[in-house]
Amino acid sequence: MLSMRDCLDYCDLTDEDVAIIAEHHDIPDVAAAQIACGLVQTKEGTLLLTQFMLDLVDEAEQRGDEDKARRFRDACARFVAAHPLTQIH
Repeated sequence: MLSMRDCLDYCDLTDEDVAIIAEHHDIPDVAAAQIACGLVQTKEGTLLLTQFMLDLVDEAEQRGDEDKARRFRDACARFVAAHPLTQIH
């Protein structure tokens, strides 16, 4: 049986990516991991995941929560670097 870590490694996602998606949708991490693993397989899904992260950056900035905004911004930058759209089939 595959663990959640195995699945995230296969999809090249971090725990932080999953936590951000879970927070964006207010769902458990396991559900967020399943959604993210599916979305990251397509260009459109990768763009959507990036937008989720950017939405959270904006929301944190609007609340004045710079620490959280920085966390989301850093995670988004790592995600984009790990999932360049030129490699999506």
